[in-house]
Amino acid sequence: MIKVADRIADVKEYYFSKKLDEIRAMVADGKDVINLGIGSPDLPPAPEVAEELVRSASDATNHAYQSYRSIPELREAIAAFYQSHYDVELNPVSEILPLLGSKEGVMYISMAFLNAGDTVLIPNPGYPAYKTAAEMMGAKVVFYDLKEENGWVPQFDQIDAAVIKAAKMMWVNYPNMPTGKKANKEILAGLAEFANQNEILVINDNPYSFILNDNPLSLLSIPGSKENCLELNSMSKAFNMAGWRVGMVSGRQEYIDAILRVKSNVDSGMFRPVQDAAVKALSLPKEWFESINKEYQQRRLLAEQLLDILECQHDEQQSGMFLWARIPEGRQSEEFVDEILQNKYVFITPGTIFGSNGEGYIRISLCSTQDVLRTVLGRLETVKA
Repeated sequence: MIKVADRIADVKEYYFSKKLDEIRAMVADGKDVINLGIGSPDLPPAPEVAEELVRSASDATNHAYQSYRSIPELREAIAAFYQSHYDVELNPVSEILPLLGSKEGVMYISMAFLNAGDTVLIPNPGYPAYKTAAEMMGAKVVFYDLKEENGWVPQFDQIDAAVIKAAKMMWVNYPNMPTGKKANKEILAGLAEFANQNEILVINDNPYSFILNDNPLSLLSIPGSKENCLELNSMSKAFNMAGWRVGMVSGRQEYIDAILRVKSNVDSGMFRPVQDAAVKALSLPKEWFESINKEYQQRRLLAEQLLDILECQHDEQQSGMFLWARIPEGRQSEEFVDEILQNKYVFITPGTIFGSNGEGYIRISLCSTQDVLRTVLGRLETVKA
């Protein structure tokens, strides 16, 4: 067999990929496993969005290759969305690049800006794709701590000065996944200031700002942030379009052009009907988000009951489509989760997949119906017995 490239020698299979194989094997063996691990929205997109997809797909002229920058209407819709919901002015021609999902953006941004040996600051806990993308570029990964006692916010004075001087890029994620920490203007202003003072490219990954959050914010709303900040966003979560793969990166033109140089050599553009449907989704009224959040709020109340049964503690102020919780003292996250999976056939995500600071925590997804969550409640009621 031909040897694999060095860049993936230490890259492990994604945790959920392996765990889903285990769950499938349990189901094949007759076990009724309920998965509360993955944040894949089970609710449908707005009806008019699906209707627009069908309408556009019925047009025989819409099946050709599309522009690498995507259609102007989509970039204009993204700009209007940012203006309306975040009070951020973006030039749709030069400061917005639609993507095949924001996960693509994590890789393309890394490819565009990282050389072998460059230092990247990555949150611990944080989304595993940040670390994987950096390592595949041969970059040096340095974790910065997010801890409950510090409100899950970076403590810049605790990052070694030599590391800051060497750093070229920093990943942040507010509202935060997995902890649910909401953004505020003070946090975002601190990030923008850190980026500009230290000449570090700071990227905020922002797909959760409309889920159980009354005050959506963008890092780009901070004056001067475009100098050295980018923002990723996604239609997967708030619009229930995870499988559609529609994301975007926004920021300074020079940075967007650099990412486009990578993207245009890797993919061949987004399917036109998906773009047309995304335009329709971006024009949905505020009531759309309110209706989705009403459902998530009811699910959250049930998930909180699950945590009470498991004797886990959580912050009532967190947002997003998950609940992050501290497990009982003295327990290990993966052991705790596997015990529930094997005894109650319920899968919950261990905090450790997000980094060492996730030890002692679990994450429950709200992407299951209220009936499913009630079923889980019934299974767990005997845990204490």
